[in-house]
Amino acid sequence: MADSPSVYDIVVLGGGSGGYATALRATELGLSVALIEAEKLGGTCLHNGCIPTKALLHAAEVADSTRHGEKIGVKASLEGIDMVGVNSYKDGVIGRLYKGLQGLVKAHGVTLVQGYGRLVAQDTVEVDGQRYTGRHVVLATGSYSRSLPGLEIGGRVMTSDGALTLEHVPSSVIVLGGGVIGCEFASVWKSFGAEVTIIEALPSLLPNEDPALSKAFERAFRKRGIGFSTGVRFQGVTQDDSGVHVTLEDGKTFDAELMLVAVGRGPRTEGLGYEDQGLRMDRGFVLTDERLHTGVGNIYAVGDIVPGLQLAHRGFQQGIFVAEEIAGQRPAPIVESGIPRVTYSEPEVASVGLTEAAAKETFGDDAVQTLEYNLGGNGKSQILGTAGFVKLVRQKDGPVVGVHMIGARVGELIAEGQLVVNWEAYPEDVASLVHAHPTQNEALGEAFLALAGKPLHAHN
Repeated sequence: MADSPSVYDIVVLGGGSGGYATALRATELGLSVALIEAEKLGGTCLHNGCIPTKALLHAAEVADSTRHGEKIGVKASLEGIDMVGVNSYKDGVIGRLYKGLQGLVKAHGVTLVQGYGRLVAQDTVEVDGQRYTGRHVVLATGSYSRSLPGLEIGGRVMTSDGALTLEHVPSSVIVLGGGVIGCEFASVWKSFGAEVTIIEALPSLLPNEDPALSKAFERAFRKRGIGFSTGVRFQGVTQDDSGVHVTLEDGKTFDAELMLVAVGRGPRTEGLGYEDQGLRMDRGFVLTDERLHTGVGNIYAVGDIVPGLQLAHRGFQQGIFVAEEIAGQRPAPIVESGIPRVTYSEPEVASVGLTEAAAKETFGDDAVQTLEYNLGGNGKSQILGTAGFVKLVRQKDGPVVGVHMIGARVGELIAEGQLVVNWEAYPEDVASLVHAHPTQNEALGEAFLALAGKPLHAHN
């Protein structure tokens, strides 16, 4: 327990996925915790990120289902999208989860401190003149929506924060950035009836995914009528009463009602005293070792401020890891490539482990084997009317090192993929497991059967 109200085993700065996971696991292990949060417990993920965007994506899926009902004999017509109603539904989901999280933190005996904290010593965080000292300090201050140099946010130019509070469906939108966030919003707005164009400076949409997925994803978006420009950098934007006017470096121009800036998220570390305490920083990120220790005092860092994938479930797992590390349990380090990644658009993209190119770089061109299994042979995918495929990457005569998928609902299948990759399973190990019929999950089973050299259905 605490020696006094302001001395704790752990002081956690930031109450998002990484921070609250640290606090909950640490109290389970008998440690006293002060959790400091400037805004709302749950952070970006709950209030401005994962949960609200996925609520919008579900509304978009319902709109598409209604629109396509007649194809399957269900007579339905879409009268329109009531954004006030959609936002009310979204806020209801957030509200219930927020209330549950507040209850959890209280039940665990965590001291929740509401206010803007700053690291003022290697073991102390100050909030509104009050100091909280910890035998250990965990930094979990998260991230913010980035912009580009000289690109001002305001008016018709907004980040995802503004996009989540829109009370109407824009007639047309330009999405600057073809990564996960940009593609998810593009998918929502297209389903809601907007004209959408994505501008991505890199050669493809979802540039961090295996090129086979990126190509298939671009085909699917093209088929949906989502426009995109890749390989040319953004130059500038002007706005007036008629909308936004965007220029690319090659002189091409685009006009729309609004522009969403989705060029990634930056670490929220400025002005928090991190450098003053001697922490090693790189472009705003806090550098740590594989055990998430900063190398300074007893200070750890988790989540979006640590270089790597900026994913809520990564921060959450890192929070659990650090709590167990502080409690002396010596947990196994988290392998970054083993963290599953999902883009929740239509179609969905889900992957875990190494891409084909990364595997060849690691093991050598001749030491890697790949296989693609088309969802066209999968009964449930036919019922859902979705196209796509599963791509497996393995070490030749070795374990599976990558699972990559595209198609409706494949985000739900990545759980098995991450078990396969993280447990270094061989195709033969998975091929002997029984997958329920008819499920999309069977597509994974069939892919592993084929990779194990015993395909029962045609694959490509």
